[in-house]
Amino acid sequence: MKKICPSILSADFSKLADEIKDVESAGADIIHCDIMDGHFVPNISFGPDIVAKVNEITNLPLDVHLMIDDADRFIGNFADAGADFISVHYENNIHLNRLINKIKSFNVKAGVVLNPASPVCLLNDIIEYVDFVLLMSVNPGFGGQKFIQNSFDKIHVLKKMIKEKNLSCQIEIDGGVGLENIKSLSVAGVNMFVCGASIFKSKDRKTVISKMKDLLAIAV
Repeated sequence: MKKICPSILSADFSKLADEIKDVESAGADIIHCDIMDGHFVPNISFGPDIVAKVNEITNLPLDVHLMIDDADRFIGNFADAGADFISVHYENNIHLNRLINKIKSFNVKAGVVLNPASPVCLLNDIIEYVDFVLLMSVNPGFGGQKFIQNSFDKIHVLKKMIKEKNLSCQIEIDGGVGLENIKSLSVAGVNMFVCGASIFKSKDRKTVISKMKDLLAIAV
């Protein structure tokens, strides 16, 4: 099942509850929360307190992407805040097996993230332990960036790896995803689509999400 995951990083935080309810009623499947600490990425967003409030606002699953250093310290906080998915980066977590197991100990789906310049082969010894892989198709830190085209190559390599190892983990994509490329991404093998500006900056979010789902329905 293909999932549309609006990222609240692109929402208007002065009326966050209304923004979330709007995309929920428009047909969103998952709410994506980008957590940034100003160290691992050059921006600061929000923490577990906001995630807990989002969890009160919506019944949709929460997908929490940790773009932070020392992620191990905060897994419990985000799990307690209501995260259903937690993903951590390969690039700055040296004890990744232990961290993935810690996420799963909270009965939360665990994912690993790769930045655009990190090759898929890095996942060879961890992929069998994760529920999903998040491929960044922009450099993390800011919303509204342009999709990096060679991300398609990485999707194909990742899909092949999953098939060869007979695994069931999902492929998630984040960055520059919209109506112009969501069908091609689905055909390539993506299951979860993080969409920020393409949804929240639209004047008619219901129509955008509906069109996205129509494109996913015909993607083969």
